[in-house]
Amino acid sequence: MKTTLIVAGIIAVLSPAAALASDECPNVPRDQWMSDAAITEKAKGMGYDVRSIKVDDGCLEAYAMDKDGKRVEVYFHPGTGDVLRVKADD
Repeated sequence: MKTTLIVAGIIAVLSPAAALASDECPNVPRDQWMSDAAITEKAKGMGYDVRSIKVDDGCLEAYAMDKDGKRVEVYFHPGTGDVLRVKADD
């Protein structure tokens, strides 16, 4: 039983899905970044109302309101637009 859990844990850590869920901002050349407008549209499609976007440690950080009206910070992969993490603004 323990062996099965260990193997399952290793697979989860090494899977591509786990890599995409990382909250680390990648090192992507600036000329390959999505535009602020493209990130805003992507965020809008996800239910966010973007107020502003800035660069934070290699990520595109959007200050936005979520669909419940709460302030959030959404960190996007600059090249793909994938959401790396969402932080509620306290």
